[in-house]
Amino acid sequence: MSSETLSSATDVKNLVHPYTNLGDHLNKGPMIIERGEGVYIYDNHGKRYLEGMSGLWCTSLGFSEERLVNAAIEQFKKLPYYHLFNSRSNTPAIELSEKLLEIAPKSLAKVLYANSGSEANDAAVKLVWFYHNALGKPAKKKIISRLRGYHGVTVASGSLTGLPANHQFFDLPIDRILHTDCPSYYHGANPGESEEAFTQRLINNLEQLILKEGPDTVGAFIAEPVMGAGGVIVPPKGYFEGVQKILKKYNILFIVDEVICGFGRTGNMFGSDTFNLQPDIMSVAKALSSSYLPISATLISQPIYEKIAEQSDEVGVFAHGVTYSGHPICAAVALETLKIYQDKNIVSHVQEVAPYFLSKLHSLSAHPLVGETRGIGLIGAIELTQDKASKKPFDPSVKIEKLVQENAAKHGVLVRGIRNAIALCPPLIITKEQIDELFNGVEAGLNAALETVEASKASA
Repeated sequence: MSSETLSSATDVKNLVHPYTNLGDHLNKGPMIIERGEGVYIYDNHGKRYLEGMSGLWCTSLGFSEERLVNAAIEQFKKLPYYHLFNSRSNTPAIELSEKLLEIAPKSLAKVLYANSGSEANDAAVKLVWFYHNALGKPAKKKIISRLRGYHGVTVASGSLTGLPANHQFFDLPIDRILHTDCPSYYHGANPGESEEAFTQRLINNLEQLILKEGPDTVGAFIAEPVMGAGGVIVPPKGYFEGVQKILKKYNILFIVDEVICGFGRTGNMFGSDTFNLQPDIMSVAKALSSSYLPISATLISQPIYEKIAEQSDEVGVFAHGVTYSGHPICAAVALETLKIYQDKNIVSHVQEVAPYFLSKLHSLSAHPLVGETRGIGLIGAIELTQDKASKKPFDPSVKIEKLVQENAAKHGVLVRGIRNAIALCPPLIITKEQIDELFNGVEAGLNAALETVEASKASA
């Protein structure tokens, strides 16, 4: 048995793959990635792919940034691990916190570290509950999320996530988690309803949900500036302005999930900057370290911090934290990542190439399989439809998004099929020439999928 076959067989024998059809995987086995270079990765056959999803929306600086490798090596030599419990600290965590708060929305004042976006949002839930207990408002605990929103997979963050597969058979969501409308005009507008009317209806529905539950029982609202895994849903004009007015009216905290949107993705340092959001709590991960090492953070406002500090003094401890919170090597790599964003003017680069990316994206609107294209900055989606006029989706059995995804991969481009759509989220360092390569592969994938669909119709 060759080493290549052995690797695949060993994978199938031993590994549980997240977000994978596990039954299908037993038959097909894995795509094994061996190395990366810039915006490209190479499989164990030596084939090169342009990584059109930055891995999982995350490898913002590509797959071969030497400064991040060196930052990790240098910190390994100094201090490979220490913790933040019992008032201990380490220099990378201290410096990273300072740098993060320099660039974060001004409403935020303190940083709590963990390892993943799921954990960062899980911590946000606990902080909301702890804070309202400290305020003497033990009933103000419900958290409103949105349908199609994605906030992670832990018991709490998985409950916030508004996707059916994340709840089915996991006994989620837990109590005190509510869901309101997804702000997708394409999917949710009534016939003849204007975008403005659609937006106002959603804002009214949010207020009615709060009134129905009781404002004194609703502690927070959580939202991604742009929905990622739910289909790259860009909010309609005026949506967040209206939402924030409602939250202030009823004294409800605003949790902004910047796990995908943070660090330049939408054309500004944060999605909060793009959409003028004022978070009380903000979660970040993924591009915080360009995902070279796992690290996340939950940023909180000064009023929240002061109240939980006061309460923890009364209890005797703030009894929350994880072993790797502020891990010195992860923090050192994240700190170097933020320095690279600044030194290489990454946000300016995104602003420069994003119009070209979006023009190439929208040029696919005329394709027979495409119902809508949507995006902002360097994130976008192609909605796949059986019929443009009625927006009728394909039957799930067709697996249209998988067809496009697999055929694009044959042409050397990796994208992600999600919910009758193809998501695109390339590394922030991508050039215009590489954007051409990305969309050539995507178009080839669409054309091949169309041929399959038409052949299936002809044989029916």
